[in-house]
Amino acid sequence: MNSNNNISQDQPQSTTAVRSRMVILGAGESGVGAAKLAQKQGFDVFVSDFGGIADAYKTDLQHMNIPFEENQHTEALILNAAEVVKSPGIPSKAPIVKALVEKGISVISEIEFAKRYTNAKTICITGSNGKSTTSLLTYHILKNAGLNVGLAGNIGHSFAAQVADKEFDWYVLEISSFMLDDMYAFKADIAVLLNITPDHLDRYDYKIENYAASKIRIVQNQTSADAFVYCADDKETKKILATVNIQAKTYPFSILTEVEQGAYLAQHNIHINTNLNNTLTMSISELALQGKHNIYNSMASGIVAKVLELRNETIRESMGNFKNIDHRLEFVAKINDVTYINDSKATNVNSTWYALESVNSDVVLIMGGVDKGNDYEMLRDLVKSKVKAIICLGKDNKRIHDAFEDDVEVIVNTFSAEEAVQVAYHLAKKGSTVLLSPACASFDLFKNYEDRGNQFKAAVKEL
Repeated sequence: MNSNNNISQDQPQSTTAVRSRMVILGAGESGVGAAKLAQKQGFDVFVSDFGGIADAYKTDLQHMNIPFEENQHTEALILNAAEVVKSPGIPSKAPIVKALVEKGISVISEIEFAKRYTNAKTICITGSNGKSTTSLLTYHILKNAGLNVGLAGNIGHSFAAQVADKEFDWYVLEISSFMLDDMYAFKADIAVLLNITPDHLDRYDYKIENYAASKIRIVQNQTSADAFVYCADDKETKKILATVNIQAKTYPFSILTEVEQGAYLAQHNIHINTNLNNTLTMSISELALQGKHNIYNSMASGIVAKVLELRNETIRESMGNFKNIDHRLEFVAKINDVTYINDSKATNVNSTWYALESVNSDVVLIMGGVDKGNDYEMLRDLVKSKVKAIICLGKDNKRIHDAFEDDVEVIVNTFSAEEAVQVAYHLAKKGSTVLLSPACASFDLFKNYEDRGNQFKAAVKEL
């Protein structure tokens, strides 16, 4: 059996010299899915994870008789690969990735690899904020319309695993900048760019222009037969679009100006028109997703649906009955006339801005965690006008204190979700909102943002 720091010994090694060697770096959802597809396609597969492998994924690999290692990268077993599929969480600066590049070995993403083995059409959604919500809403609309559609990428089950096991006609793929960095021949049939705001800048030399260049890769290889949906109001999107030649048919969306083909807001109605003879009009009060940012998300999904020529009634019904994902502005409870909201998925400043913009004043804000080079300035006006207290939830809260000590009367440090909720309970008054919207990653105190959100919800329910 496996033990830490050892290669699995109980799987047979390939003896077929002619099979191409495929190495998978990372043994999470993405990596194990890629391994499954690679095995099905006849590759000699080896999986390597520099950290520990979760028991469920380890069991999957053992069941498939795929050799693997954990807590290390053994160069002798990796640098002999014909090609490497890299999980998106592994940075290009990692020593093993540098070694692969120096040897001229191709390093690609799971998305790039999986697309080689499916003829399904792809709707690819990226952006700093709103990707998950827009992907789920788009999937919801398409599924309700009767399309044979899968959901994958940065959400749900691995794209590669689904390509190995299922036969969908369409995929809605949530695509992160990390995935885009390792995508080359891949083409989106419909590409959606929601917005570009500072996020993950630690992976991009702290330069927004590098991050934007990664995001705009969503349009690479598109032709005039494809569609590109984007926010015409987003400053960084407009900047990067000025530097690239878009081949696809473009569909902008805006809440500030009317557009001819795309979507716009006028007199509390959104208008979506990709075919000038068949405009969909819907009151924003009918949308399941409320708040300015969700008008944008609904517009983007609506344009995709109209490009696919789905019926207006189906689109309207789906956008009205959609239920958002857990940990994104999720109502938890109302206790003593205090509302508790879980927005743990807000791992960057812009997401927290959206959250504050969508709630009423008198907010007790729980924020903090692993700071990814955040600039908190954009929150200042909303914090001044709406936030009565900030509860820091993280190991190092100095930058939050420095940013807001002149703007709120109370800033408290806490080191667990339970402690944060207890402090919030005592600070909140009738009519207040306790909002967990961290603006930071979760890895200092929690496994991931889901763990953070679940611990917050459990603590609220103990009140």
